[in-house]
Amino acid sequence: MALFSSVSLFPLCMLLFSFFFFTSFSAKLNNHSFSLSFPLTSLPLHTQKPLKTNLKIRTLSASSSYNVKSSFKYSMALVVTLPIGTPPQLQQMVLDTGSQLSWIQCHNKTPPTSSFDPSLSSSFYVLPCNHPLCKPRVPDFTLPTSCDQNRLCHYSYFYADGTYAEGNLVREKLTFSPTQTTPPLILGCATESTDARGILGMNLGRLSFPSQAKITKFSYCVPTRKTRPGNNLPTGSFYLGNNPDSAKFRYVNMLTFGQSHQMPNLDPLAYTVPMQGIRIGSRRLNIQPSVFKPNPGGSGQTMIDSGSEFTFLVDEAYNRVREEVTRLVGPRMKKGYVYGGVADMCFDGDAMEIGRLIGDIVFEFEKGVEIVIRKERVLADVEGGVHCVGIGRSERLGAASNIIGNFHQQNLWVEFDLANHRVGFGEADCSRTAK
Repeated sequence: MALFSSVSLFPLCMLLFSFFFFTSFSAKLNNHSFSLSFPLTSLPLHTQKPLKTNLKIRTLSASSSYNVKSSFKYSMALVVTLPIGTPPQLQQMVLDTGSQLSWIQCHNKTPPTSSFDPSLSSSFYVLPCNHPLCKPRVPDFTLPTSCDQNRLCHYSYFYADGTYAEGNLVREKLTFSPTQTTPPLILGCATESTDARGILGMNLGRLSFPSQAKITKFSYCVPTRKTRPGNNLPTGSFYLGNNPDSAKFRYVNMLTFGQSHQMPNLDPLAYTVPMQGIRIGSRRLNIQPSVFKPNPGGSGQTMIDSGSEFTFLVDEAYNRVREEVTRLVGPRMKKGYVYGGVADMCFDGDAMEIGRLIGDIVFEFEKGVEIVIRKERVLADVEGGVHCVGIGRSERLGAASNIIGNFHQQNLWVEFDLANHRVGFGEADCSRTAK
């Protein structure tokens, strides 16, 4: 969500490395798959709180996969609370479809109740320097790693706004009950970071949570965000496995890229979708569809990123959007104002009136599939009564990509069907769906 939240979740280092080397484990336990239920929240959480009210586990048939329904509170990010270790300690992790490595907080600089304590877990294991994941010359694993003074595997992970996390690569279980645990997952155990929460990496990489846990489908429904801060944050829904509403979804095929695609500006692990155009009101902007697809250097890729708050467009698309917004409401635009260094379509005054003048914004995809941003949600309340169109220049973010952030996923089911290499969309009242 680069530059618009306390966590930046479109990693700059994703442009520097491709696939991680890791053999995924089986999610089956005792020849059965299992179903899990855990909360997604962006509110403070104490590790000492009991798990019994939030964890519901039921055994499914051996042919079944995960089948989970949870809820989350939405502010600028989707935050899942997971039970890590043996016995479990509840850890907040931002749900991020734009990155791969999952990591938790392992330092004591945050309040004691928010950081994972490895000494309390019997299943905690730190990878040594001779582990295959800690060898930078492995062709499909180039995450910056090194040996620390204890001969343990040290990693560094950087994001586009300067957010970073570094520490040791570890193996650790998720413990959902005394009798139901996952096999060990590869995680980062951050001893230094610029955010108080961890990250749950959900992209297509071998080291991501879906890949390690053999999750073939997941979806979420982001509710309409509040215009003013407060404790009563809107609630959305999250599924691992089948979504009962999926019959109403419309799907687009994901664009996938193998290891042979070594384009410098391409992220081969992202959820890349075939965007074709943008409409504002009744006018289709003069943007060639090729602007939304990777060129020979990889620039122009369009991805769905739950971890980015705003949407980002490459210059050719952003300039056409800004020209149209200027035509519609130019005299009302806040001159010389750039929010976060990337968004300059900003306004003082009545946001609803300006939204009506701009009209709906529509992202067009193949097969007639659309993401419609209603006029009442075109502007984001950013600071001091200033409202901005929730779109920034990706060039100023340090990326040559089009990134559809969670601000433009409000009141929308987004399903990632990994088995069928497709992404589904379905309009919904996400606050009502979560009840």
